[in-house]
Amino acid sequence: MSIPVYKDTKIYVVAPANAATGGPELLHQLVYHLRNDLNLNAFMYYLPDNHPNPVHPEYKMYNNPYVREVEDNKNNIIIVPEIAGGIEILPKFSNIRKAIWWLSVDNFLTSYMLAYKNDFLISKTLTKIYNKILKNGIKPNDKLKNKNFKQSNIYKTINSVDYHLVQSFYAFNFVKYLDIPDEKIYYLSDYLNKSFLKTETDLSKKENFVVYNPTKGFEFTEKIILSANDIEFIPLINMSREKVIKTLQKAKVYIDFGNHPGKDRIPREAAISGCCVITGKKGSAKYFEDVPIPDEYKFEDREENISKIIDKIKDCFENFEERYEDFDYYRNIIKNEPEKFLKDLNKSFRGNLI
Repeated sequence: MSIPVYKDTKIYVVAPANAATGGPELLHQLVYHLRNDLNLNAFMYYLPDNHPNPVHPEYKMYNNPYVREVEDNKNNIIIVPEIAGGIEILPKFSNIRKAIWWLSVDNFLTSYMLAYKNDFLISKTLTKIYNKILKNGIKPNDKLKNKNFKQSNIYKTINSVDYHLVQSFYAFNFVKYLDIPDEKIYYLSDYLNKSFLKTETDLSKKENFVVYNPTKGFEFTEKIILSANDIEFIPLINMSREKVIKTLQKAKVYIDFGNHPGKDRIPREAAISGCCVITGKKGSAKYFEDVPIPDEYKFEDREENISKIIDKIKDCFENFEERYEDFDYYRNIIKNEPEKFLKDLNKSFRGNLI
């Protein structure tokens, strides 16, 4: 079953104006492929819609047209990211078919926690849900039992949406947790920038150091660093894309004990650059479908595991050629993501062109 697309259908993809982060890039890629691979009438719709220069320089290469207004027609489709600023515009439209692209679970929760910080009941409820998910993850059969949240406008808006696109298995389970039926859910992940996929790494030039993202999970990562004085750790910060690639190509190990709010890019960039990848078990990292690495490379971020993590890092240093092969499956998945993205996109939108 695919999303009905008619000959006169216009698809509007909502993105923040003049912003350049992982989410907006995916939204621009979506419009690009809808137009150039599926030949559909897709447009960017930036918020605020009166921004004088809404297209960030990094995304001009996509050459996506944008509009200042959305035609509220039942044949048309509007796709918003999962953050509060995206979902909150949906009730403004009466006729157009609505979709949410769940690029991140955590960003949905934290953006609404911020938006409703003055509403004690909603904020407390969202915080409770967020903490529960961080601690326990989401099991396939989990259901939302919080009556307060079910009575909120947020919940009602989400459940009135026609289609839900999910970027990760983690997001799929979360959407199911919110009582969305299977027939409304479509899997649509993403793929790495071609600058990573095309880069060849010389494994003989790998060095014994660890790279990490200091913006995610640093509280626990710092404890590892302080407990391993004999290991060099390099943060991926204030680097150009080219510098990030070169750093990952030299490193033997990448560690990530962040929340993994969606199927994160940097672990994939590290793996495709020949790094052994060690993660926590929060968010998407908990699911093999999202981070398909052997379980021996995933650790709960608890102090009693720090020595085990350090031992695993040293094992990767000392036996790199063997440990490198442990990530063959992950790298193959990553290399095939562009093709799978197009297949999923075609299945979701093109399979039912009317």
